[in-house]
Amino acid sequence: MPDVTRTQDATHTKGATRTKGAERAKGAERAQGAERAQDSERAQDSERAQDSERAQGAERAQGAERVPDSVTALRSPEAARTYWDARHRDRDDLASGGHIGLDRPGNEIFYAVRLGQLLTLIGDLSSPASPLFVLDAGCGKGHFARSLARCGHHVDAFDTSEEAVTHARAEGGGPRYARAALDEWRSPWLYDVVLCVDVLFHVLDDAEWRAGLRNLASLVRITGRLVVTDENTEEPVARGDYILHRPIAAYRAELEPLGLRHTLFRPYGFRENRVGFHVFTRTS
Repeated sequence: MPDVTRTQDATHTKGATRTKGAERAKGAERAQGAERAQDSERAQDSERAQDSERAQGAERAQGAERVPDSVTALRSPEAARTYWDARHRDRDDLASGGHIGLDRPGNEIFYAVRLGQLLTLIGDLSSPASPLFVLDAGCGKGHFARSLARCGHHVDAFDTSEEAVTHARAEGGGPRYARAALDEWRSPWLYDVVLCVDVLFHVLDDAEWRAGLRNLASLVRITGRLVVTDENTEEPVARGDYILHRPIAAYRAELEPLGLRHTLFRPYGFRENRVGFHVFTRTS
């Protein structure tokens, strides 16, 4: 007679083995499914991160600053003055005149990079007996004006924003400050260097831009330099509601008849920012 007990035990053993095998197969399948899901999620996260980085890079490359939706195009001097007064009142000493898309450490670097470039353009010669006469047009809260005064230069500085000028005067540091628009400043003397840093591309009205630029040119002595900042572009480039980069040809058209020749363009070299220093030297 067959050993029924052994047969049953064998059957149970085979069934248990098959069950365990099935469970292991299912477990492996679930593990593989979970791993595939994690891989897919990681891939999606990586793709989203890359998309975000590309978007941020594109924005930085354009030099676009984030501005409130309520800010309208600054087509009139009154609208511009209102905007800049609010910006200088509401933001710190760096972001108010720097890049509002950067945090404070970023703006510290941004200011330091531009100041370093400025000093190489102005030169390293200074003397209390014979200082360079420098005009900082659109000085904001006076960061560059104070820095240049510390280097021994005689600095005049003005801005259209009363808020900015009040802050600059409170800081002291040597410069003589005043409130004026670009086309309004008058001086009893001419300047060795006239600076206009990150101002002219915020002037959207062409007539106002031309008047301001021509007035600044009139303040440069023979062999002196007018240093303005803009992109080095061949076509006008508008960015957002309050930035208009004009082509170098537009600057030349205004300045060459006044005796100033374009002698240099030096980019900031700060991240993806395309703006730089245009130097015009008075030759006649």
